[in-house]
Amino acid sequence: IVTSAAPQKSLVGVGSAGMASSPCGGGNFDCGLEIQTRSVEQTLIPLVSQITTLINHKDKLKKTEKTLRAIQRVGQAVSVAVGRFVAVGEAIAAENEDLKDEMGLACFEARRAGTAIAQLTDVSSLEQCEGDGRSTVFSDRTGMVKAARMLLSSVTKVLVLADCIVIKQIISSRNKVLVTLEQLERVSTFQEFVQIFSQFGNEMVEFAHLTGDRQNDLKDEKKRARMAAARAVLEKCTMMLLTASKTCLRHPDCESARINKEAVFQRMRLALEQVIEIVTDTRSDGEAKALPVSIYAGIKDFKVKVEGLRDSLCCVSCEAVAAQLEALMEKTEDFTDSAYTSHEQRETIIQLCQITRQETKQLINTWRHAQSLKAKEATDEMELSILKTCQSISDLRRELHKVAVGRATELLKLHSDHLVLKALKASGGDGNLEAVADYAGTLTEHKEQLVETCRLLCHISGTEPLEITCIHAEETFRVIGPQIISAAQTLALHPTSKIAKENLDVFCEAWESQLCDMAILLKEINDVFEGRRGHSANLKTVKAAKLDAEEQTTIAKLGLELCLFTSDVDSEVERWDEQDHEMVRLCQIISSMAYSMYLFTRILILSETEKLSDACQQLQVCAKTPVQGKSAIFQKVMQYNSYRLFLYISEWSR
Repeated sequence: IVTSAAPQKSLVGVGSAGMASSPCGGGNFDCGLEIQTRSVEQTLIPLVSQITTLINHKDKLKKTEKTLRAIQRVGQAVSVAVGRFVAVGEAIAAENEDLKDEMGLACFEARRAGTAIAQLTDVSSLEQCEGDGRSTVFSDRTGMVKAARMLLSSVTKVLVLADCIVIKQIISSRNKVLVTLEQLERVSTFQEFVQIFSQFGNEMVEFAHLTGDRQNDLKDEKKRARMAAARAVLEKCTMMLLTASKTCLRHPDCESARINKEAVFQRMRLALEQVIEIVTDTRSDGEAKALPVSIYAGIKDFKVKVEGLRDSLCCVSCEAVAAQLEALMEKTEDFTDSAYTSHEQRETIIQLCQITRQETKQLINTWRHAQSLKAKEATDEMELSILKTCQSISDLRRELHKVAVGRATELLKLHSDHLVLKALKASGGDGNLEAVADYAGTLTEHKEQLVETCRLLCHISGTEPLEITCIHAEETFRVIGPQIISAAQTLALHPTSKIAKENLDVFCEAWESQLCDMAILLKEINDVFEGRRGHSANLKTVKAAKLDAEEQTTIAKLGLELCLFTSDVDSEVERWDEQDHEMVRLCQIISSMAYSMYLFTRILILSETEKLSDACQQLQVCAKTPVQGKSAIFQKVMQYNSYRLFLYISEWSR
């Protein structure tokens, strides 16, 4: 709390806590809080540590002058820090009328508790501690505990109320985006669209910053994964919205262009709504949204119940265990009923299910026998049945994992050349509606295969965040497939339209990007299954540059503006009669180069500079390694110079 009590109107790095049950509370002030974010938790840790030091002293502590001074210093530090903290809270209350009363009460209780702790720890001398009869931390431990509880409760309340303001900022930002989104949907001229889209870009950058901070701060892994999925949709849909809207403006009477555009707007609205559900921990319809139970989660719970039978001979229903197993067996039908599962795989899964049923039935029989004997602990026969049941269900999980991962690997190889997408682009560019329809049927079949495979991967993913990522991948393929088809139909109807071609390219790139994400997801699932790691740590990603919020915002805005200007140039060029005119060609080249330069500086240089630390380390190792012989010396010199050259180029690039 000392570090977070600086005189500025921010109590934490941005934290949140929902209004739910809590261990903290005492006195007349019980906030009933559940801490849900890292920032609030980290802010409270120093305070909890200091108060624990004061409360957990030994009853027969030797009261030396050194001990008394240490206790007094801690008490004073807590009191001073609370005073600074409360001052910030009161400043926030003054600026937010709707939270003024609650924040004021919480600040009052925090200040009172801090003062009480300071008084109880005011034991600067042995004479004062033993002679004046005043209550101290030694004589009134109950009062100290009460004051500590009051302080923790009220400080947590202040942090939560301060976080409510952050939530309001996210909601307000979302509302601005929604308003502009509606304006974009209704525009009728390209000039009007350019103006509103520029505003929309700025608002989306602000929303991305707020939600990105929130995502990183959430403690719950499932919420972080859901937030990441929603933000990924918004990021990719922004470019889709640009090209789909331009296509509609260029071809206002085209039905397929209208369908394409409406799908993008609808998906963005759903993603915006999901973000608000996560930050407010509520749903618009008032109902909690539960994830479908995967086979992996069901197996994990089943094994826990089976293992628990040995300790619960008298209070566990064996019928409940059998019913849970049958629910699991029903879910395996997603594998056995699939048209893409081979006959051998189907037979193996059915056989393993039957073995698991038999072992579970035998376990229930031995459990009942032990119960009839009024045994106080599991018999040897029951222990053996438990081991066999757990082994059989593990064998089933291993086979399901093999089937799902094998299917996904095959599909990724099949789609690595993107032949169907290339054929759709070519057919659309030729104005061949019949060929587009044929390839659309093929793409639809591929989409169904990918959707089903994502569903199977979800069953065996191994962690809840990965389950959410699988669900996101499934939904992405389900939505983008029809959008690619409608974009291809539009191009076939208007084969000379550069805007329609650009629109189809954007949706095809989104499909290809999702395939890449699926390959990463597959690697993560394998890592979890093989026990190598939890989630996302093994993946090598390009780290963000060390830029402040203002610089990041500027870069993001410039990128959007460059993209918009490039599209604007292409749109205007289409109106020229002489498409091969030298000036037209130069304008297009300059526009394209500007945007490419932005992408280069944003991605490639950042990627290369990440290699600097490794290169420096290798350079040091190379310089210090002794070698003998002409060949070895020559190789060392060449290697040393190569690293020097790389460092020089990297520094120049920076």
